[in-house]
Amino acid sequence: MTLEYRWVGCAGAATREGIPPLSKPLIVFLHEGLGSVSMWRDFPDEVCAATGCGGLVYSRPGYGSSSTRADERPWGRDFMHVEALVVLPALLRTLGLASRERPLVLFGHSDGASIALIHAAHHSGSIAALVAMAPHIMVEEVCLRAIREAVAAFQEGGLRSRLARHHHDVDATFSAWSGAWLDPAFSDWSIESELARIDCPVLAIQGLEDRYGTLEQIRGIARHAARVRLVEIAQCGHSPHRDQPQRVIDEVADFIDSACVSH
Repeated sequence: MTLEYRWVGCAGAATREGIPPLSKPLIVFLHEGLGSVSMWRDFPDEVCAATGCGGLVYSRPGYGSSSTRADERPWGRDFMHVEALVVLPALLRTLGLASRERPLVLFGHSDGASIALIHAAHHSGSIAALVAMAPHIMVEEVCLRAIREAVAAFQEGGLRSRLARHHHDVDATFSAWSGAWLDPAFSDWSIESELARIDCPVLAIQGLEDRYGTLEQIRGIARHAARVRLVEIAQCGHSPHRDQPQRVIDEVADFIDSACVSH
């Protein structure tokens, strides 16, 4: 398969030589359940400018301009583990980022945050720091209700037209994502038992008005993982980087500075 990606804050954007020096962390951005490279807009650029880091943004298989997933069957309850333990490591190897000499910071939003957590839990010592923004560590009814509402909005046309600008095959993308989450077999999905393995510092961010999850999603991370900083943001929903972008950038810049010095 082929994956859409772009470098941020790096010279020679299309080459491995464009990766910043080893002394600076590289931030790998992992998008939300309906996200893509283009749906991040210029937020990764702003984060990299504020932190002095380079960045890598990519669209997972079946998203954006990336090719479809190799397996055309409906996504299983392990779809986030596949992304965390198969796709992401392959991408890092292909781009020459698998060396432990280079500090990597994973920055995930929503499903992307869950994927980042799973990856860090299974790759001890390879991640310098992790930002989990509006993560999912277990399934809550509020999330399923919000996804059902999204399905209705997609079928009515408004959401579909907005997403179609960001995905090569918007119908396949949406049906795969919503079908996986709303499958009854997914109702007891959880990664709580894996969180204790995470040995890097974690910044967990969530809006107080998040329709896709309660604060137990980030507070659960703090109960299980060793080094967690919680940020709960008022007047903020499921996309803190859109609702409160400067607050998020400030928190991330301070966190990366302190986390990577200690690393």
